Order: sequence, then structure tokens, then C-alpha cells
Amino acid sequence: MSTSLPLPSRIPVPTAPWPGDDVTALAAAVRRAARPPAFDGWTAGAVAIAALVAVPLAAIAWRALDPSDDTWRHLAATVLPIYISNTVWLMLGVGLGTIVIGASTAWLVTMYRFPGRGVLSWALLLPLAVPSYVLAFVITDQLEYAGPVQGVLREAFGWTSARDYWFPEIRSLGGAAIVLSLVLYPYVYLLARAAFTEQCFCLFEASRTLGRGPARSFFSIALPMARPGIAVGVALALMETLNEFGTVDFFAVPTFTAGIFDVWLNMDSPAGASQLAIALVAFTLALLALERRARHRGRVHATTTRVRGLPEYPLSRAAGAAALAWCALPVLLGFGLPAAVLAGYAIEFHEAALAREYLALAGNSLKLALAAAVVTTALGLVLAYGVRLSRRPAMRGMAEAATVGYAVPGAVLAVGFLYPFGAFDNTVDALSRDLFGVPTGLVLSGTVAGLVLGYSARFLSLSYRTLDAGLGRVTPSIEGAARTLGSGPGAALRRVHLPLVRPSLLVATLLVFVDTMKELPLTLLMRPFDFETLATFVYQLASDELLEECALGALTIVAAGVLPVALISRTITRARPGHRSG
Repeated sequence: MSTSLPLPSRIPVPTAPWPGDDVTALAAAVRRAARPPAFDGWTAGAVAIAALVAVPLAAIAWRALDPSDDTWRHLAATVLPIYISNTVWLMLGVGLGTIVIGASTAWLVTMYRFPGRGVLSWALLLPLAVPSYVLAFVITDQLEYAGPVQGVLREAFGWTSARDYWFPEIRSLGGAAIVLSLVLYPYVYLLARAAFTEQCFCLFEASRTLGRGPARSFFSIALPMARPGIAVGVALALMETLNEFGTVDFFAVPTFTAGIFDVWLNMDSPAGASQLAIALVAFTLALLALERRARHRGRVHATTTRVRGLPEYPLSRAAGAAALAWCALPVLLGFGLPAAVLAGYAIEFHEAALAREYLALAGNSLKLALAAAVVTTALGLVLAYGVRLSRRPAMRGMAEAATVGYAVPGAVLAVGFLYPFGAFDNTVDALSRDLFGVPTGLVLSGTVAGLVLGYSARFLSLSYRTLDAGLGRVTPSIEGAARTLGSGPGAALRRVHLPLVRPSLLVATLLVFVDTMKELPLTLLMRPFDFETLATFVYQLASDELLEECALGALTIVAAGVLPVALISRTITRARPGHRSG
């Protein structure tokens, strides 16, 4: 006597014992579940997000072609050669500085054992939390004629005036290159260390058998193999250099970004500012092309799967002291000095800072940064998930184009957004007056909503690339199983993908939050009238030689960047099997 078990009514039961036709039908059902969907809401959302970045760039190009404005000839005959020269020399200085500091310190903490190496391996990332303009203000405060360094020298040697001695001018092109190198070298350090950590130890064993020591192995093997990662790090540092405004303006170094502000605000020429913006975008695209070429030419592949801990050669006492000093110097100058000076000023002048509505400014910055982080992460998720569902090269190319905002300086994006925002506001206001007799005023221009959209376009690359990498670690079989069980794309995202990519969501949100807290050029041009953030507040007061009163605000910006730096360092530390800390 046989009994049959009751089966759920929603699962189809075959009438025959799995004939070949049923197996074929089941395989076809699985293929249909895994097939990329047609143009749907997710794809439409990804296209709309890509347009978010395309609109301001197209607006700049259109405005730059205005035939009624003859500013370009005046600029070309007067200041344009200066902008080009200063920008090129600044990029060369920062590129050389970040390579020397970032690659050398990454090699030392990866391959050698010396006192303090465990602490320095993560502390070398701390300058990334310091805005460059904050470091510029602090270093100038310490090194200028009335500062403590020159004061001690005059007292020690009996000098009475500046005519009695020579001291380098920090507020110069060279000073700007040094300041930017100290806060941007972590990009090179981060990627160079990751490249060194992932290299195969067998290559170093072969080098040692051929009689080459660690130093020669570095230049002949490790450095060439790490060149693609170093090229990416240098490209990121140079893109930040092109975006920089606070430091070059404070040091009176006329670059393209400073010129955009000058032409827009002082010369009252939107077309001239757009033309400079187009030239700056050309600089950026040329930089990206050079980076891709360097990365392609330096591509290497491992020939073995054997991966184990790197040797970490012990150094002698003298060599260890030298390595400690070399690795500690950029940390002390790029993070320790500004943190100590700002902390001292913040404690001594906290009442003055509170009197200037520090709490209200901090609230503005935190709200803006949180809103930008949430919106940008959501947009990045839609874009990454739309690309994953589509799986078409055209969609992937559109997503890459949408993330170009991070490579475009904030001042350029701000100029591009102001045109369509103004047209939109005028159209809405005219319709409201005609239909209801009520003016609407500004809807996007000079509003918090418009500023958040600007931040989203600027930092979309951070959220998209982080989430795209996270979604890439979710195997298609899991997604296919969810689809065969009746879950649509939205349900699969909510039930399957989001729990698996939660760490990537957190990292993306933190990165956008910190960069929004530091962003200055875009905020200065797009903020609402009489609306201040900590970044604009610190910049304006420090430019007026009132660093003491804005020290608490600057210290707050620095502190906001420490947590993501710690998370990044922890990720790199655990990236390699067999890695030993300390």
C-alpha cells in the first residue's frame, strides 16, 4: 500500500517521470529567468541618471558657443597662458610629489619590518581626511613672517627684519604643490600598497637567486608591476588638483579653476567662464586618456596561483630609524600638524567659534552631507542594478559616462547646472503666473535641492563603482533562483541583493558623506543666498586671517574623514592571504 505526500498547489507536478521534453522546458524557463529584461523602469532610471551629468556638460558647451560674448579673445591674449602654465606646473609638481611619497612609503610598510610600521601602515592614510585648503591655512599660519617658526628663527639668530634673512615663500606655486602633495599622496599610497600586497612572492625569490637585493628588486620588479595601480592613484590626485580652488586662491596662484571663479564673479561673463570650463574639461579628458594608456601598457598578469605572506625584511637600527622618519614625516605634516594646531585653537577660541553660530553651520553641513550621501547612494544603486539587469555593452558605456562627474571639477559642474536650473525656474514661474497668478520664485537655482543634485552628479562615481563592485560579487545563480521563484527585479533587489551588498552600501554612503563635507568650489557657486556650511565658513574666515575663530569648524571637517580612512585601511590590511600586521 502506497501513500502520496501532499504537494504545494503552486508548484507544477509533471504527469510523467521527467521525460526529456520536461527537462528541456525547465531549462528554457531558467534561461528566460536569467535573460536580460527589455527596456523597463530600471533601465529608464539608469538613463535618467546618466542624463543628470550630461545636462550640465551640454549646457556649458552650448553657452561657450555664444557668439555675442567676446571674452575668450581677451582671456587668450591676457590670462589664458598664465592659467595653462600654472595648471601644468602644478600638476607636474603634485604628480611627482605623490609618486615619491606614496609609492616609497607603500613599499616600506609592505616589505620591511621597522619600529612603528604597524601604526604607520594605516596612519599614512590620515592626510586624506584633511581638506587641502585647511592644510594651506595651517601651514601659512605657522610659516608666515608673523608665525612661530620665523619668530623662533629671528629670536635665535638676532634677526630684526625680513631683510636680514631668506625664508621660502609658502604662498606660491611651489607651496601649493607641496600642500596638495601632502594631502593627495594617500591616493597613490593606497593603490600602490594594494598592488604590492597582491604581487607574487615567487618573483622576489627569483630576483634574490639572481643576486638582487630588496632595493634593486623594487625598481626592476615591484615598481613596474605596480605601475597600473600607481597610474590610477596619480590620476585621482591630479583630478583633485584640477578641482582645487581654496588652496590656489589663498596662495594667489591663478589656475583654470581660480580663473572660472574670477571670470564668472568678477568679470560677470558666464560665457567666458563656460569657455574656461570647456578648456578645463579638455585637460581632464587628456589626463584620463594618459592614465588609461599608462595602465594598459603596464598591464601584467601572474603566472602562478601561489600566494603567501610577503617576506617583510627586517631592517637594521639605522635603516629602521630612517624608514620610520621617512614614513612618519608626511603623516606629521599632512595630518598631525593641522590636527594639533586646530585642536589648540579650537580649545582656546571655542567661545568665539560658538559666537559665530558654529552649531548652526555644523548642522547645515551634516544635513547637506547626509542628504547628498543618501540621494547619491540611491542613484548609484539604481544605476548599478540597471546595468546588471541589462547586461548590454551600451548600458555599461552609459553608466561609465554618467560617472564622469567625479573627473569634472566642481566649479565646472556648478557653472553647467546654473544654466538649466535657471531655465527651469523661469519656465515654472511663468507657467504658475499664467495659470494661477502666483509666482514660484526659485525652485532649483540657489536652493538646497539644487545643491544636493550638484553633489550627486559630482560624487556619483563613488557610489556607483562601490555598489557595482558589490553587486558583482553576487553570483548570477542566486539571482536566477530568486527569479524562478517568482520574484521580480525589485523584489530580488530587496530580498537578495541588498542584504548581500550592505557593506558596500555603508562604504559608498560614508565616502560621499565625507567628500560632501569637504567640497568647496561647487558649494560656493551653488549654495543658497546667505547659506553657509563649515567648508565655506572655514574658507572665508581663514582667508581673512581668522584661523583661530574657524579652527573648530575645520577640526570638525577633519574628524568626519577619519572613520572612512580607518575602514579603507582595514580593508587593505586584510586583503592578502597570509598577511601579518605589525
